[in-house]
Parts: sequence; C-alpha cells; structure tokens
Amino acid sequence: MKVLLLENVQGLGKAGDICEVKDGYGQNFLIAKGKAKLATNEVINRYKAQQKQIAQNKALELAELKQLAQSLESMEITLSKKVGANNALFGAVTKDEIAHALNEQSKAPIEKKWIVIPEAIKHTGDFKVEIKLGNGLSAHILLHVVGQ
Repeated sequence: MKVLLLENVQGLGKAGDICEVKDGYGQNFLIAKGKAKLATNEVINRYKAQQKQIAQNKALELAELKQLAQSLESMEITLSKKVGANNALFGAVTKDEIAHALNEQSKAPIEKKWIVIPEAIKHTGDFKVEIKLGNGLSAHILLHVVGQ
C-alpha cells in the first residue's frame, strides 16, 4: 500500500514523502492516526497544490517584512522622560514605550516582543534599538531620549 505522509514518521520518512508500507500498518496506524493518507493521484495533486500555496504565502510575507524593515531603518523616535541629577531618568525606557511610539509613527503594528534593547536605558541620549521582525530580518532605529 502506498501512503502520502502528512507528518514526519520516525523510521519511515518526512512529511510529503510517498512510502510503501504494509496494509495493516498503513490502515490501522498511519491513516487511523491522521499521519498519512492513501496515495491516490487526487490526494497527491491536492497536497502539492497546498504546498505551492504555502510557499507563495511565505514569499509574500517575506517581501512584506523586507519592506517593513526598510521603512523602519530610516525611522527616528524621540521619547520624553522625567530626569533627575546627572541626566538620569526616573525609571528606565521600556519596550512598551518604544513600541507605542513606533506604532504612532508607522502604520505597521510593532509588537514589544520584537524589540531588543541591549542594556537598560536609564539616561538621556541617543541609542540604537534593534527590532527583530522574524525570518532572520531585523531593523535598527535611532531612539532619542530627552528630559522633560
């Protein structure tokens, strides 16, 4: 019996592979547990079409992320915070504050979990902040922290 694997099966193959298995193993384990489907032409063609659609969606998402990274690279943000002696801030600049300022300036929603601050920002000045967008893409913005 030939089956199309829908997920990786140890000792048999990876998702998308067409494998020859014994009838009992194919029917009672692989197909019954949803790990495989009977490899007919219709099932194989449908699987290939789904994989092609997934690849197109990933390519479109990657192109959008590249465009977002390009627009973020030229962005500068100014945050105003209360300061004490020696230009020390009352509290540190948080990822949430940076994300809020970015969302006000750019049209794309930036989540605070994407923002990487190498060390706590506790004084006024200019800082480079990295934004990891996923798929190995990141952008750097310039953050100006000024006192009130």
